[in-house]
Amino acid sequence: MPRKNNKNRKKLKQSAVFNKKKLKNSILSVLYDKPGKAVNYKQIASWLSVKDDEGRRLINVALQELKDDEYLEQVSRGNFRLKARTGTISGTVELQRQGFAYVNSEEADRPVLVSAHNLNHAMDGDKVRVFLYARRKKHDLEGEVTEIVERAKTHFVGTVEMSQNFAFLLPSGKVGFDIFISKENLNGAKNGQKAIAEIIEWPPKARSPFGKISEVLGDTGDNDAEMHAILAEFELPHKFPEKVDRVAEKIPFEIPDEESKKRRDFREITTFTIDPADAKDFDDALSIRKLDNNNWEVGIHIADVTHYVTPSSLMEEEAQSRATSVYLVDRVVPMLPERLSNGVCSLRPKEDKLCFSAVFEMNDNAQIKKEWFGKTIIHSNHRFSYEEAQEIIEKQEGILSSELLKLDDLAKKLRDERFKKGSIAFERVEIKFNIDEKGKPLSVYFKESKDANKLIEEFMLLANKKVAEFIGKPAEKKKPKTFVYRIHDKPDPDKLQTFNTFIHRFGYGIQLTSSNAISSSMNQLLDNVKGKKEQNVVETLAIRTMAKAAYSTRNIGHYGLAFEHYTHFTSPIRRYPDMMVHRLLEKYLENGRSASEQKYEDLCKHSSDMEARAANAERASIKYKQVEFMQEHIGESYPGVISGITDWGIYVELENKIEGMIPIRELDDDFYIFDEKNYALVGKHKNKKYQLGDDIRIKIWRTNLEKKQLDFRIEKNTDE
Repeated sequence: MPRKNNKNRKKLKQSAVFNKKKLKNSILSVLYDKPGKAVNYKQIASWLSVKDDEGRRLINVALQELKDDEYLEQVSRGNFRLKARTGTISGTVELQRQGFAYVNSEEADRPVLVSAHNLNHAMDGDKVRVFLYARRKKHDLEGEVTEIVERAKTHFVGTVEMSQNFAFLLPSGKVGFDIFISKENLNGAKNGQKAIAEIIEWPPKARSPFGKISEVLGDTGDNDAEMHAILAEFELPHKFPEKVDRVAEKIPFEIPDEESKKRRDFREITTFTIDPADAKDFDDALSIRKLDNNNWEVGIHIADVTHYVTPSSLMEEEAQSRATSVYLVDRVVPMLPERLSNGVCSLRPKEDKLCFSAVFEMNDNAQIKKEWFGKTIIHSNHRFSYEEAQEIIEKQEGILSSELLKLDDLAKKLRDERFKKGSIAFERVEIKFNIDEKGKPLSVYFKESKDANKLIEEFMLLANKKVAEFIGKPAEKKKPKTFVYRIHDKPDPDKLQTFNTFIHRFGYGIQLTSSNAISSSMNQLLDNVKGKKEQNVVETLAIRTMAKAAYSTRNIGHYGLAFEHYTHFTSPIRRYPDMMVHRLLEKYLENGRSASEQKYEDLCKHSSDMEARAANAERASIKYKQVEFMQEHIGESYPGVISGITDWGIYVELENKIEGMIPIRELDDDFYIFDEKNYALVGKHKNKKYQLGDDIRIKIWRTNLEKKQLDFRIEKNTDE
């Protein structure tokens, strides 16, 4: 066996952190030495020296995912073998701003470089087949796209640029071409307007694809047009089809008596909601009462969306397609029409509402003594904003103060226990804008999580965890039924080591000996950096070392929360996975058979993809408003901290959390070389160094709203 693979196994064995991505690579590297041989998870575990139950479960999940991705084939129950390899691999295109791309594939030990000339019309995010060239250098993998297996997108948003007899759409985002639009395909679009174009043809030798305008969004610079353009860029809708709105309008607010009688009645128990001041879609409410045995009954009541949105209905198809609400900087694009999200399903005060509830009996130490899950009817007594609830917690007086203070006390005990068991305390400050009626940003402020926020968070975490355990840990030790989990993989050991090396320069460090050591030392680190100039850089890099959370029927636990079982049950108004969880929980409470794993795994993957799109759109909208806000401050100077280093420039974050870039070509006092390992740019001749975390003073140089770019220059000292 090649020495490299022995090293891989030794490294995996020694690692304290079992990461799914690394494990999949190690499984493939083992099987590449055994072409044609069918193996099971026990053999893989033996070869990789995996002896614990958690590791064996992860191997099973990795084998199933490698089969789904067509790297392996299942020859019989539990037995897999490598699919026949050729000189090509499958992967996903990651287009670079310079025009070339990397293709990321599980079949290669590093990304494959593809020149712009060899992309053959492949675009960012496309799934492709790549022919691998013979290696010219020891560490290079280069290739050519031979087949586009699946297009990431066929519709593009951009700005129309007119000529006399034709036009081009100049797309937003990472797109390496313009789209040719003939006069008859303009659909009324005018020069400079934002529009969506669909590619209809791309002749083999044409530099640009041919397209047609499918929708005109409005004039460049108009706030609605720009926000709709951001949604369109990530293929997210900005309005509901009329037929969906018509169906929604027919859903009644009234609750029939026969429905109320089927449910556990909480209408006489003190119940309230706590939400952002501007919220209208109230997913969750809390109830509390003291029992005769001096324990507390806490009800976590969640809007019963699936009572109104039934399988195979038009509303269901729309919710499933969207999979999530989208929160842009100035608006919410809901998953469900407003009549449902803000009306029928929303747990508004002084109204009877249908819920799916998790009810816990707990003592004064927040220890759970009993649990119950089922359909309920509630009547919220009061609607708190976070600010109102926080004021009552701080002053220890006000409406429903005894109930609020007791829940706050229980939440803090739940939180302490969670951190003792290894949960990591990531608490990023959110940047927000005060915006006028035309969408113009007037000022920047920060949203911080206080006790009222943490109170709600803790009880939602409890409900999500306990629902997942109820299905995932059956009492009779039977095989768990198909369920939707919120999973979070362990971090990549290499990324952790790189991060640890970096923070040493600030005098910090984390322990890498075990999962618990990592989480406890990470919490200590996050606590130590609070209020320091390097806080945001360290927090940002810490988050980047973590895997991304996702939805799956294949449970591997949630590393960040240190939960073996976790799901999303508490927000069905704005998340489709929560609707899936409600349906499955209801089915299993009635002793229904296990649902199709493949059907739900496909829905989980779609939901994870749509969640990522929504997050990207939110970030794009924030970036747009940042650039728009800073247009008023060109030429002004600000202190900042270097928040990113690349081979094309230095990213700097200002005190107001707004980030811009100093292009490397503006560093004209030397020739700077990118030191990737040390997150630094180093001058070749004068050895001047710009490093992540360094203080720096900049001037606002220029803004580009079209590209959402904010450029800085280093402020020069007058005596230089």
